[in-house]
Amino acid sequence: MPAIITFLQNAIRQGICILFGANGEILTEKSGNLNLGVPGMMYMGGIAGLAAAFMYERGTQTPNPSVGFLLALIAALVAGGLGGLVYSVLTISLRANQNVSGLALTTFGVGLGNFFGGSLSKLAGGVGQISTAATASAFRLTLPVLRDIPVVGDVLFSYGLLTYIAIAVSVVMSWYLNRTRQGLCLRAVGENPATADAAGINVSLYKYLATVIGGAICGLGGLYFVMEYSGGTWTNNGFGDRGWLAVALVIFARWRPLNAVWGSLLFGALYILYLYIPGLGRSTQEIFKMLPYVVTIIVLILTSLRKKKEDQPPESLGQHYFREER
Repeated sequence: MPAIITFLQNAIRQGICILFGANGEILTEKSGNLNLGVPGMMYMGGIAGLAAAFMYERGTQTPNPSVGFLLALIAALVAGGLGGLVYSVLTISLRANQNVSGLALTTFGVGLGNFFGGSLSKLAGGVGQISTAATASAFRLTLPVLRDIPVVGDVLFSYGLLTYIAIAVSVVMSWYLNRTRQGLCLRAVGENPATADAAGINVSLYKYLATVIGGAICGLGGLYFVMEYSGGTWTNNGFGDRGWLAVALVIFARWRPLNAVWGSLLFGALYILYLYIPGLGRSTQEIFKMLPYVVTIIVLILTSLRKKKEDQPPESLGQHYFREER
């Protein structure tokens, strides 16, 4: 297989995990909530999905991959959504600082994932012995017929179902935010909650729903990494900085879900570029890993200079809304 095709495949595989996290955070930020707990919710979704598949396979002599797939999917969605719910209670109901709450959620989620990952390893007989091969095989099923198309099949149709779900989520989110009344209401809440409240929009409800659903989408990013990317295995701290890359992608995409699709491909390519350049030392490799952040900073500077309203974050992003001050 030509090296360029292999590079594109690996870039897409890297980018999908980031795309899930970015989609979840875009939906959250459109409501005005700034949730820096994306890495934590991805860990929570990943370990919940893995645990559900592991316990199912451990208790069944002939596990059905489809059942394991559904159990893992539901567990990841619920775990990520619970992370978003915790953040919502802290910041909307209790009015805690959004930055501190998000960072605390990340610390909690990463610690929770590592703790249960180690516990599952011991339950399975030792570190590195976790096996959810049957369920992972369902996540890695590729599209028949289409995958056999020369070149195009290798580049576009050689991935598991979650890859295409990530892209579908981007398309549906773009339609929802720009073409539906509810999407308009959500954007109004993120721009000016006082005006939205005066227009009869339930600000708290929209913030809660956007943050919880956004957390569930982030949880799918963790599930993708564990099941499709890693083949149903768990490594403590194995996610690296992918959660933070998802937050950076939100800015790079200028809060547009469709931009996040091609942006995730670019981020994935930049993230692994050093592997395809021979002779790089360790310090030089780390510089290459910084490229997605550098590109994001450049985009942030350019959009700030242009001052186009549609390229800016929601006006009330990161701010609490107190109805009595309306």
